Amino acid sequence: MENIILGLLLLQSRTIYQLRKRINDGLNLMYSCSMGSIQAAIKKLLKNGYITSNEISENGKLKKVYSITASGKNYFNSWLISPIDNDAAKNPKLSKIYFLGFAEKDTRIKLIKNHIADLKTMLYDLEKICNDGIMLSNENHTNDIFYFQLQTATYGRDLIKFNIKWYSRLLKNIKE
Repeated sequence: MENIILGLLLLQSRTIYQLRKRINDGLNLMYSCSMGSIQAAIKKLLKNGYITSNEISENGKLKKVYSITASGKNYFNSWLISPIDNDAAKNPKLSKIYFLGFAEKDTRIKLIKNHIADLKTMLYDLEKICNDGIMLSNENHTNDIFYFQLQTATYGRDLIKFNIKWYSRLLKNIKE
C-alpha cells in the first residue's frame, strides 16, 4: 500500500480521501483499501519521512494534503527498479474454490453466479477506464507514465475477461 500511495503522490499531492478515491477508481485490482489501511500506510510514510503533510483551508474546512519528499522518491524508485515479485500471481480467493466441494450444490451455484456478476461489474468499470484511456492517448501524445497506467488497466480488463470465462465454465460444469 505504501508504494501505491507514493506513486500516486508522485503524480500530484492529494488528501487521504483523494488517495482512497483514486485507488478505488482504478487500482482496486491491485489493492483493496479501507480508510484504515490507507491511514496506517500514511502514518508509516510520515514516520519514515517519505511524505509530508500540509493543512489547507477549502470551503472553510481544514484538509491535510500529502506530498512526497525527496527520500520518498528515492524509496519509491528503489522499489520500482527491484525485480517483479512472482507472488503477485497468487490468488488467495482460489482457496474458496478449492474447498467448495464441502458446500451444497445450490450454494456453489449461487456463490459462483454472484461472483460472475461482480466480475462483470468490474469489467464494465475497467472497459470504461480503458476506452477513456485509449481516447486520451489518441488525442494527446502519450507519455510513458500514462502508457503504463493504461497497460495495467488493459491487463486488469483482460484478466477479468479470463476470470468470467473460467468461472462461467465452472458454473456450467457444476450445473451438469
